[in-house]
Amino acid sequence: MLTVSEKDVEKAPTNIRAIRQKVFETVSESKKKLTYGELEKRLSQKFAVPKKLLKTAINELVADRQLVYTYKFGCSFLEQSFNKPTRISKRVVLKPPGMRYPPKSHDVVIDIAQGASFGSGEHPTTRLAVRGIEAALSGKNCFVKTNPTRALDIGTGSGILAIAAVSLGVKKALGIDIDPCSRSEAKKNIILNNMEDQIQILDRNIENINEKFSLITANLRYPTIKRLCSHISKITEKQGMVVVSGIKTYEVTDVLNSYTRNGFRCTWKAFEKDWVGMVFAR
Repeated sequence: MLTVSEKDVEKAPTNIRAIRQKVFETVSESKKKLTYGELEKRLSQKFAVPKKLLKTAINELVADRQLVYTYKFGCSFLEQSFNKPTRISKRVVLKPPGMRYPPKSHDVVIDIAQGASFGSGEHPTTRLAVRGIEAALSGKNCFVKTNPTRALDIGTGSGILAIAAVSLGVKKALGIDIDPCSRSEAKKNIILNNMEDQIQILDRNIENINEKFSLITANLRYPTIKRLCSHISKITEKQGMVVVSGIKTYEVTDVLNSYTRNGFRCTWKAFEKDWVGMVFAR
């Protein structure tokens, strides 16, 4: 989209491209789902945008698959659409199956089918986890970079993190999930990305995994990430990396302390909205 400043919008409220950008930014950066009325109220507090042009901008964004209407709790909400090729990190682009996308140099393009399981790229924690994997596999002192072996994805959901790990250089990956729906959808996404020989999906609890991995990913909530810390430490290879996401900003210190006590050091940390992703080195 065209880059414009807030002053541009203030000076030229009839500039539809500027209004489109401000609408998209407001929706995508909001920590809560926005109804049309809430979006209109937020924008009117800052800019004198005519209602007719605001409606036109929203309709164009929906037609271009930048935004989508969702329905929940008896209300319609406007949200960022992921039913199109979407870049979620420097290298990784997610897209729906069958939709064409001309990749740029060094792009990694992953097909993810919409389903019931978590991990379509719509939630900030998924995007943070993928960025963490990218950071882990590009670090100068990363064991995985020089000797890419196996990754473990705990609670694999759609399989997106296992697929991203293999796409970015890991030779083999194991995804575990106790939910049969998630395992089924993960297997379908693995087939979509032609990785049947590289990724295995199992019905397994992490406590029953005792082999070591050079990369472990876990997009889970804070209590689980903290509880699994000791076992994750045991199954992480020396100089291996652990990517965690699903942490709120106020939970970061406790997670850092837990992993530091178990022999890890934090090498990367990123924020999106009120979520945090981190990478730890063993």
